[in-house]
Amino acid sequence: MYQSEANRAIRISMLAAVLFLFSAAPSLAGDYGPPETQQPRKLHLVTGKSVILKTEEPVKRVSLADPAVASFILLSPLEIYVTAKAAGTTNMILWQDSQIAAIYDMEVTYDVSRLKQKIHQLLPDETQLRVYATHDSITLAGRVSSTASLSQILSLAEAYAPEGKVRNLTEVGGVHQVMMEVRVAEMNRSVTKRLGINFNYTRGGEFGVNMLGGLSRLVRPAEANLGSGPLGFHVSDTVNALFRFNRGNTTWTGLIDALKADGLVKILAEPTLIALSGKTANFLVGGEFPVPVPSGNGDISIEYKPFGVGLTFTPTVLSDKKINIDVTPEVSELDFSNAVQISGYVVPGLTARRASTVIELADGQSFAIAGLLKETVRDAISKFPGLGDIPILGMLFRSREFQKNETELVIIATPHLVKPLDMANQTLPTDYYREPDDTEFYLLGLMEGRGGNHPDAFKGKLEGDFGHAMPPSD
Repeated sequence: MYQSEANRAIRISMLAAVLFLFSAAPSLAGDYGPPETQQPRKLHLVTGKSVILKTEEPVKRVSLADPAVASFILLSPLEIYVTAKAAGTTNMILWQDSQIAAIYDMEVTYDVSRLKQKIHQLLPDETQLRVYATHDSITLAGRVSSTASLSQILSLAEAYAPEGKVRNLTEVGGVHQVMMEVRVAEMNRSVTKRLGINFNYTRGGEFGVNMLGGLSRLVRPAEANLGSGPLGFHVSDTVNALFRFNRGNTTWTGLIDALKADGLVKILAEPTLIALSGKTANFLVGGEFPVPVPSGNGDISIEYKPFGVGLTFTPTVLSDKKINIDVTPEVSELDFSNAVQISGYVVPGLTARRASTVIELADGQSFAIAGLLKETVRDAISKFPGLGDIPILGMLFRSREFQKNETELVIIATPHLVKPLDMANQTLPTDYYREPDDTEFYLLGLMEGRGGNHPDAFKGKLEGDFGHAMPPSD
C-alpha cells in the first residue's frame, strides 16, 4: 500500500514538471529567437557625417558590428547618435528588454559632394561627367572633353578617395588619332682647291732627284712608263699635267696636280605616320645591311643594321588645341668612304641625321625640332724646305690643298588631328596613271599615256617628275 502511494506521488511530480516546461516554452522562445525574423532596414551614411535615429519604443541595448566604420552614442532611450567614420559596410542591432527592436544594414560611402563642387569650379564645361560613391571607391562615368581634363579630374578624385580607390569609366571625346608629318631638309656644299708641283730629275743611270712626294715616285725601269735607263718614274693618279725636257742623257720632268671642284648635295625626306593617342608608331623606308660579328671560336655570325628614312613617335592628345609628342625622326645612308674590314668583309659606315625630343604643339602647327649650320675649312701646305719659302719662285716648290664644306640641316615636325575618310575620296599616286600604247611609247616617247582611266573622276596629275597625286588647279 505504501509502495502504490509512492508511485502515485512520482507520477504527479513528473506531470507537474512537464506542465512547467510547456508553460515556460514561449518565454524561452522570446529570449533566444533568431534575429533573422526581423527585416533589416537600410541606412546610408557619408564619411564624416552624423545622423540621429529616433525609435518609437525605448531602446535598452545597441550592438555595432564594426566600430571602425561607424560609432554611436545613446543620447536617450528614444535617440541614438550615429557617426560615419570610414567607408565600408556594417550592421547595428537595437534591443528592447530581451526582444530585438530593429536591425540596420549600414553603408558608409565617400563624400563626393565637395568633389563635384571642385570639379565644377575648375572645369565648368564638363557637364557630361557623372560622379558616384560606393562603400569602397569613387566611380567616374560619363564623358569628358579631353585627356587633359580627365587627368585633372582623376587627380582631384584621388584626393577624396586615397589609396587608388578611383574607378574610371569615362569616355574621352574629341579626335584621338594624330598624323605626324616630319620634313628633313639638308643642303651640303663642298669646295675643293688643290695645286701641287713636283720635279723629277734623272741623268742616265747615275743620278736622280725627286723633289716632293705624293705626285711621283722612282721605280725600276721595268715599271717605268716614261723614259728609259736604270732610273724612271711612275706618274700618280692625281697628276693632270706633265712636261718633260731632255738634253743628252739628262731628263727634267715636271708634274702638276691642279684641281678645283664644287659639290652640292640635296636631301629631302618627308615621312608621315598616324598613331592613336598614347600609342607608339614607327616605320622605316630603306633596308638593312649585313654586319659580320666574329665569335670566340672563330665562327662569324651576321647581324643586320637598318638604314633609310625612319620615324618613331608617341602622341598624346591633351585637348583639341594641344598635342604632346615624343618624336624621333632619322635619315641615314650607307657611306663606303668610312667602311671597315672585318674578317675579309667590307662593312660600310652610316651617315645619319637623327633627332629625338618631346614637344607640345597645336593641330597644324610646326616646330623646328633640330637644326644644324656647319662649316668646315681645311687648308694644308706641303713645301720643300728652304726653296718653298722663296717669294714667287717658292710656288714651284709647294703643294697646297684647300677644302670647305657647308652643311645646312633642318628637321620640322607638324602634327595633325585626323579622322577616317571615305576610301572613295582618297587619292593615290597611281590612281590616274595610264600605260602608254605603242604609238605613245615608240613614236612619241611618252612614259605615261594620255587621258585617264576614269573620265568621270577629276583628272589628277603628278607634281613634277615625282610626288603626290594632286588635284588640278582651278
